[in-house]
Amino acid sequence: MINRRPYRDLIPALALVISGIPILAGAQSIQSGQAGRSSPSLGSPPVIMGRKQATKLLMTQQPPDYPPVAKVNYVQGVVQLELTVNDAGRVANAHVLQGNPVLAESALKATRKWVYHPLKTSSGPSGFITTVELKFTLNNGFFEEPPEDREQRDFLTPQKAERDFMRQVKPAEVVQTGANVAHPEGVVHLRLLVNDQGEVDDMAFSPTGKDQFDAAREALRGWTFHPARWGTMPVAAYLDVDVPINMPPLSRTASTAATVDQVQR
Repeated sequence: MINRRPYRDLIPALALVISGIPILAGAQSIQSGQAGRSSPSLGSPPVIMGRKQATKLLMTQQPPDYPPVAKVNYVQGVVQLELTVNDAGRVANAHVLQGNPVLAESALKATRKWVYHPLKTSSGPSGFITTVELKFTLNNGFFEEPPEDREQRDFLTPQKAERDFMRQVKPAEVVQTGANVAHPEGVVHLRLLVNDQGEVDDMAFSPTGKDQFDAAREALRGWTFHPARWGTMPVAAYLDVDVPINMPPLSRTASTAATVDQVQR
């Protein structure tokens, strides 16, 4: 039996801080419900934009909701995201670089609705890539807390509260892996963010080529998942999977040619 103080007794304060952070090399993602759909066009290759310049272009900035399950478990922390903005100023892709999965899921939902002024260049509007940092904090200073509740909150550091919460979470599970690859040519390791609906909302992969990642992403479309659970409540969670792949013929030919060229040199 899990006993927690009802989250309605907590008054959350969500501090939103936008800052520049290093971009994770090789980071890629797909958004929930968008399998098989192309992202909005980015036009020319996007530029990497720093925090101050990107903030000046921000038109609509919806703050994320503080997830109730995070409130009741005193989960706080920072979520770092990479945003790819298209030449119309819309967020074409949001990818988690770091952060608790429950908070990260809320951050993704919010930032995908952000709108920027398009970046003006000599050749016309351009897309860009920037990074943001969203800080989730709980502030109970607006009312008088019972002494026992205040003592419990003061005792729990953010790190301990998150560890305690994650120990109570039953991990997400793979239900079906789609079509079997009889003779896989390789395996790509992915870290998935599976939301509370059992959908893949974001992914990151270990260093590998773009063709391998694209093949893994395509193979993953046939997979299904059970979401993680806190008690009976489904919650977002990370899940590490190894996806067997077969390379498309054109990619296989290009890869072989590159290998031969390196050997000859």
